[in-house]
Amino acid sequence: MIHPTPPGTRDVLPEEMRELRALTDRLRSAFEVAGFGEVWTPALEYEEVLQTGDERAAGAPYRLFDEHGEVLALRSDMTIPIARVVATRYGEAQPPFRLCYFAHAYREARGAGVQREFLQGGIELIGVPGPAGEAEVVALVIAALADAGLDRHRVGIGDGSLYRTLLRQHDVAEEDQHAMLEALSRRDLVELARMVDRLGLPELLMRLPELRGGPEVLERADHKVGTLRELHGLLEARGVADRVIYDLGLVRELGYYTGAVFEVYDPAVGFALGGGGRYDELIGRFGQRALPACGIALDVQRVHIAQMAEERLR
Repeated sequence: MIHPTPPGTRDVLPEEMRELRALTDRLRSAFEVAGFGEVWTPALEYEEVLQTGDERAAGAPYRLFDEHGEVLALRSDMTIPIARVVATRYGEAQPPFRLCYFAHAYREARGAGVQREFLQGGIELIGVPGPAGEAEVVALVIAALADAGLDRHRVGIGDGSLYRTLLRQHDVAEEDQHAMLEALSRRDLVELARMVDRLGLPELLMRLPELRGGPEVLERADHKVGTLRELHGLLEARGVADRVIYDLGLVRELGYYTGAVFEVYDPAVGFALGGGGRYDELIGRFGQRALPACGIALDVQRVHIAQMAEERLR
């Protein structure tokens, strides 16, 4: 008799568990050496707390009621809980705060092969504004993955506010904005072109997502990406600029990103290993003090798959 696990979940047996443990130990060591202290937050949060961080957290797919009738939800990522922690536990402390974590997150399983329960490992840098903070986060993740045994990984960098700003400037209705950003996040450029044409929008909104490559991309994008040029200079100084791909069509699904956004790749596999970005307004939603912040979360099991794929290619 077969007793299945829910779709999007899986059992991990001892051999794989040992490998995952070794991988997380290497990542944790790299984060801690760089001064990032590990935190742990509850898997369950009040839904209204998650909604404070991102309004789309309302109606989270995994909810339940506690004994007092309060709605609880399984976290879908660690950034919102960490924003809550910083706002409530570090209210009087002086930034910057460097925090890391290894914890499970839960999302709706949309499509075959998509996990609804997955292990995240990541870093959050709070209190360092602009490209200086972004360069620290990107360089550390590149170094941590190298320590974990990868040598082909890259980080895609875009401007998460650029496309949204252009849509607002052209008075695109909010419903159409969401649809276009969703198509862009799926890399569905055919659907995006259809919407640009239907709404009578300028060709720029189709050309911009096609700009992807090295620093020459930033020159072709003119003045709109000045902060990314500054970030590139800082990454050059850290010796990791060759690991970066600039992607002006890169957007993240979550609505709290306010600047640079990141996606982690490895050409040995056909999926992203993680992502993140800058979220300067998020912590202020939980208290009176707004703090600049950015971070990257890695899907540890995907990193493990990339690790094995690279080994086969050597």
